[in-house]
Amino acid sequence: MRLVFMGTPDFAVPSLRMLLEEGYEVAAVVTQPDRPKGRKREMTPPPVKAFAAERGLPVLQPDKLRASEAVAQLAALQPDLIVTAAYGQILPKSVLDLPRLGCINVHGSLLPRYRGGAPIQRSIINGETVTGVTLMYMAEGLDTGDMIARVEVPITDEDTAGSMFGKLSAAGAALLREWLPRIVEGTAPREAQNDSEATYAPNLTREDEMIHWNVNAREVFNRVRGLNPMAGAFTFLNGEVFKVWTCRIPQGSDLMMRPEWESLDPGSVLETGAFGIRIRTQDGSVVLTEVQPAGRKALPAAEFAKGARLAPGTVLG
Repeated sequence: MRLVFMGTPDFAVPSLRMLLEEGYEVAAVVTQPDRPKGRKREMTPPPVKAFAAERGLPVLQPDKLRASEAVAQLAALQPDLIVTAAYGQILPKSVLDLPRLGCINVHGSLLPRYRGGAPIQRSIINGETVTGVTLMYMAEGLDTGDMIARVEVPITDEDTAGSMFGKLSAAGAALLREWLPRIVEGTAPREAQNDSEATYAPNLTREDEMIHWNVNAREVFNRVRGLNPMAGAFTFLNGEVFKVWTCRIPQGSDLMMRPEWESLDPGSVLETGAFGIRIRTQDGSVVLTEVQPAGRKALPAAEFAKGARLAPGTVLG
């Protein structure tokens, strides 16, 4: 049986590794084109390409999968099954119809919730305490195909998007390992999704990355960890972008708000110290613990506040 694997970020690597470990024939790996990264904008291959190249697997990187040349390349491989995991493009019908066993996808949410390109980040930003992975047959719609199996994975307050990508990619590979034999046999179950329960997780925008301080502390906390370590949440300090990589919600006696703080606007610096930088929110405060000023590397918030002499009453945003 010949497989074609499609994926791009680190999330997809464990699934591809599993296929190789189990001895499946991977005829080719399809991933996104190399992109410029970093301050020097150097062309960088996707993680899946790097992994595949190390193992001598053929790699295809079409700009648009629906282009006739790309479809012809896939057809020439004569795949029995296409497996995708966070590939980053919607598969057109011309590709979906190629393999005799269909196309299956490892999706990082409990479908039909969080269909779309950023389910892991948005589940954290939205304050979910449980997410998971769905193994599904692919259809023409956006993550609308029949489900094969799902597995739940809890989200703790210590989790970031980065840690959840790791947990869910491992869970997805395990799910694929368990069910792929039945998919090959043609005996895997098919459960239609309930479209009335569907929610969506579109790709993140610059607006999604901006911290709004006039919300409760929990919302700020969730946004910061939901964007770590990808783009990072940001605000403004003295008119310049100021990223916040980690923060925490005060606990116990730290929850107490001094009377003089009550009149300050959300986004105001309340105090600084060895603990970090405490910022006013709508319902209380959050403590910034790792920040990144414009043009500098990330550093502990306490270290930045000491060097910048960040005065109480300074407003971020």
